[in-house]
Amino acid sequence: MTTTVYVPGDSAARSVGADEVAAELARVVTERGLDVRVVRNGSRGMLWLEPLLEVVTDRGRIGYGPVSAADVEGLVDGGALSGADLPASIGVVDEHEWLARQQRVTFARVGRIDPLDLPGHSGRGGLAGLRRALEIGPEAIVQEVLDSGLRGRGGAGFPAGIKWRTVAQAQADQKYVACNADEGDSGTFVDRMLMEGDPFTLIEGMLIAGVATGATHGFIYSRSEYPDANRVLGAAIEAAYAAGMLGRDVLGSRHSFDLTLRVGAGAYICGEETAMLESLEGRRGMVRPKPPIPALEGLFGKPTLVNNLLTLATVPGILSQGSEAYVALGSERSRGTQVFQLAGNVARGGIVEVPFGISLRELVEGFGGGTRTGRPVRAVQVGGPLGAYIPASGLDVPLEYEAMAAVGGMVGHGGVVVFDDTVDMAEQARFAMEFCAKESCGKCTPCRVGAVRGVEVIDKIRTGVDRADNLVLLEDLCDLMTDGSL
Repeated sequence: MTTTVYVPGDSAARSVGADEVAAELARVVTERGLDVRVVRNGSRGMLWLEPLLEVVTDRGRIGYGPVSAADVEGLVDGGALSGADLPASIGVVDEHEWLARQQRVTFARVGRIDPLDLPGHSGRGGLAGLRRALEIGPEAIVQEVLDSGLRGRGGAGFPAGIKWRTVAQAQADQKYVACNADEGDSGTFVDRMLMEGDPFTLIEGMLIAGVATGATHGFIYSRSEYPDANRVLGAAIEAAYAAGMLGRDVLGSRHSFDLTLRVGAGAYICGEETAMLESLEGRRGMVRPKPPIPALEGLFGKPTLVNNLLTLATVPGILSQGSEAYVALGSERSRGTQVFQLAGNVARGGIVEVPFGISLRELVEGFGGGTRTGRPVRAVQVGGPLGAYIPASGLDVPLEYEAMAAVGGMVGHGGVVVFDDTVDMAEQARFAMEFCAKESCGKCTPCRVGAVRGVEVIDKIRTGVDRADNLVLLEDLCDLMTDGSL
């Protein structure tokens, strides 16, 4: 009987030796004539345990990690291929407390399947949302998204259903769906992990959006810093065409949809929807003034549905399970789940998908296990460098859109970066302002010039030059940049 062993092919796992582990495992089982099948899956998101080796047994998938190539032979000798209880064992992976406390909707299949195995994707509930969408038709799809309360996961939190309805009602000979997968915030990696771990879910979400809005061509805008994600996604698109999932008559229906992967040069500004559209059209990524809004006049002047990758990848689950099931998760006006990314000085970094409403403290201390150094938390950056640094005294804030806005923060793309009490917060302030200066598209004077002046003002404050006056100037400058830039 063949034993199946999963070794992640995710970039994070590969960076700490997963390829070497897979190669050594293949060598050992070949030399010993063992009947073993090695599958490269996406990461489960428990990044502190990578490389995580999983062995399929009658009890479930037994995990061992972190594993190095030097450990492989000893694990095989110790009975790991039978699920033996060894020092490196974490037991049944699905029962691990990190995973058991989560409610994975968008990431339901990531880490469980071969990312390029379309039948395996379908066997774990994939394509159910698309098939239902083809059955109920455009108006019902849009209503389902509206009823779910899904809000854009790219940062702004705009109700997704309103965008979908606007594009669906627009009259045009051509419409587009554009997926923004250009995650540039520090501490964010969820788009990459989904593209590498379950690309067919994104493709399915794009297809559902196309059926709902009448769009017949989609573009996924990724970044050049993600070569593995782009390779996997490109292969998945080819497989989807071969299976009749893309192209003419999607899954035998009357709908047609083509999909193109475009790779940008990694400009942070292209995370903004109109700058991304400029880049897709072959121009420098610069923010467009609104109106007109992209839903009416977007890519090549045509109505375009622009959504973040996480938003589109969440739609198949909503369609397959129904909007009521999604609304039952979350709190207040933040419905469903968010995929948070724990990074920085944290003991257990990785992916945490839970309903909105969890406190920042529970995320950092409960899931993250506090700081990696064991020192007290000083601050937590939420929503990227242009989001907010929440002090230790504010960690009880619920992670939901309105609650975060009330304390001057934002959920953003779900990136959470932890700092202990040795951090230099003045240096962090300078980093954020310098980030603005380097990544500005240059279109707006308040941003283009203000960010450069901001770095200079912070440097003066840090060196004690007219400290009180420059603190006031810095506040005014921040207000000007926030209110005066596109």
